[in-house]
Amino acid sequence: QVQLVESGGGLVQAGGSLRLSCAASGRTFSNYAMGWFRQAPGKERESVAAISRSGDRLDYADSVKGRFTISRDNARNTVYLQMNSLKPEDTAVYTCAARRTIYSSNYDYWGQGTQVTVSS
Repeated sequence: QVQLVESGGGLVQAGGSLRLSCAASGRTFSNYAMGWFRQAPGKERESVAAISRSGDRLDYADSVKGRFTISRDNARNTVYLQMNSLKPEDTAVYTCAARRTIYSSNYDYWGQGTQVTVSS
């Protein structure tokens, strides 16, 4: 089992920044590729960003490219999502997840999520 706990969400004005953290415990963190997802009210969950086990491969949704950066610190068992130039449409619950490789179809473990609200 891998336990994932997100933090760093909150209320921010449009144009501002937030950094989300996701702390992992349970199994060897570096054995898992990680991803960030978000779900806004009334909308389906969407993938925001993904990072490989070593951090050498990064994938982003088109809607966040150039504004969000995913990174990981395997020594701290933590994955981050730096969000800059935030827009009201970025408002959502953000959740991190773990899967065996960046090529895996499904994620095996999910956190509880953290709310991000961007005011206009």
